[in-house]
Amino acid sequence: MYNLVSRAKEKTNVSGIKRDIKIPRSKDPNPEVLPRAKRRQFSTAFKKHFLEEYNACTEPGEKGALLRKEGIYSSYIATWKRQLERDNLAGSTSTKRGPKENPQREEMEKLEKENERLRERLRQSELIIEAQKKISQILGLGADESDKKR
Repeated sequence: MYNLVSRAKEKTNVSGIKRDIKIPRSKDPNPEVLPRAKRRQFSTAFKKHFLEEYNACTEPGEKGALLRKEGIYSSYIATWKRQLERDNLAGSTSTKRGPKENPQREEMEKLEKENERLRERLRQSELIIEAQKKISQILGLGADESDKKR
């Protein structure tokens, strides 16, 4: 019966001589956690300056060399140009992130409160009318007599 463990440690070279293979193993794994990459943010001044410099390039390959030198993707250029055309280059106007606020929301809340207040008032009025009907029946005032008074 052959031993799998000892077989795994042996290797035969071309001449047929068996030799042991030493598998390097780290006793302690590296406990250091690599930091997570952060998204780069460029200032408005940098974007404008870079676009001017980029547009000034006339020689073939000069624009690509500038992009490589600064470590900037060509898609940034297209985005920054679009933002510059709309005069919305990051930092020039602050746009609030998240769901858009409804301008009619305040008015809607006010109307909902008023609606609730009126519903409560209507409920109280209906209770008073019910009580008046019962008192009228107890006192023997019928619907006929109350109609004549009107």
